[in-house]
Amino acid sequence: MKELIKASVRTASTVTILPVLAVYAVVATCVGQCTAFTAFSQFLCRLPGKTGVYLRHAFYKFTAAKCERDVFVGYGTIFSDPQVSLEKSTYIGNYCSIGNITIEKDVLIASHVSIMNGTGQHRIDRLDIPVREQVGKFPPITIGQDSWIGEKATVAANVGKHCVVGAGAVVLSDLPDYAIAVGVPAKIIGDRRKQATKPTNAE
Repeated sequence: MKELIKASVRTASTVTILPVLAVYAVVATCVGQCTAFTAFSQFLCRLPGKTGVYLRHAFYKFTAAKCERDVFVGYGTIFSDPQVSLEKSTYIGNYCSIGNITIEKDVLIASHVSIMNGTGQHRIDRLDIPVREQVGKFPPITIGQDSWIGEKATVAANVGKHCVVGAGAVVLSDLPDYAIAVGVPAKIIGDRRKQATKPTNAE
């Protein structure tokens, strides 16, 4: 019954978002897909409660590179690139900022997290022209399956599968699978495999 209700709500959300998608298509034709996507993301991020969660999912299902089932995008979270990929059962908390990122399934992202495309977005080697006019690099970033990114972390590099990034950490270099990383800049302090406990049989 619960799944039936959720399916009905998803269908209703898709129908509700259709006029928005129609306007989005027109705006994207006029100003470009990336600009339109960012603007509509900023608009939809302010829709509160479960209604907002379902409507955002319905919108991104049609406009993002990928947005699979059971993706939760919290209040105030914005995406800056339509190439963002959100795989199944991804949870993204409130007030996050996310670029051209692939977020694999079962990832947990806490609130106020920034995930950006590398550390070379602004070059500073030229002094004869402003920093804002120097062309940078925006490599795609992946957050691996079953990873957990803590509150107010900043991620500018790839995060492997099954990783934990501590609250407030700043990830500047790629993390291997199962890494536990904390600090500024983030340093690996453990391996989840070494802390794993054996499953117990239910009685």
